[in-house]
Amino acid sequence: MNASAIAFYAISAFILGAGILAVTTRKIFRSAIWLLFSLIGIAALYFWMQVEFIAALQIIVYVGGIVVLIIFSIFLTQSSGEKMKAPTAKRNIFAILAALFGFAFSANLIREYGFPATAAQPFEVKVSDIGERMLSLSDYGYVLPFELVSVLLLAAMIGCIVIAMKQTVPVKKEETI
Repeated sequence: MNASAIAFYAISAFILGAGILAVTTRKIFRSAIWLLFSLIGIAALYFWMQVEFIAALQIIVYVGGIVVLIIFSIFLTQSSGEKMKAPTAKRNIFAILAALFGFAFSANLIREYGFPATAAQPFEVKVSDIGERMLSLSDYGYVLPFELVSVLLLAAMIGCIVIAMKQTVPVKKEETI
């Protein structure tokens, strides 16, 4: 086993470990932090695959945007420090069966198709080409999805502010004479 395979397995174990802790932790803030670590691990996997631009986007959009938005949402609610209720036995059994099905399905796909080593040349993509594609209005442009995501994030942030204001602003009662 070479160093590249060891790095891949180490990064993958980190991602899986953080993902499992994100869904099994009973405190919601800790769950968000484990999600943050899992997304950072995915960015590390992109760096390992030498796709630096996608790794930077992963860090900027998901780690810097989505997870921070989730953490702000947690802090804006009243129950940010409370423990979540323990899952029922029925839910645990269903989760274990779903995980086993997922492992069996992926093992079947890997066994059936495999991953043969190829001698293909690494792809070269210029950042300027990516920028032109993102701002393009042509058939293969991404300006509309880019704008829709920004509007979605703005709406989510406004919703968090509105929810927080409803809970923290005291209501004054009208005095009658």
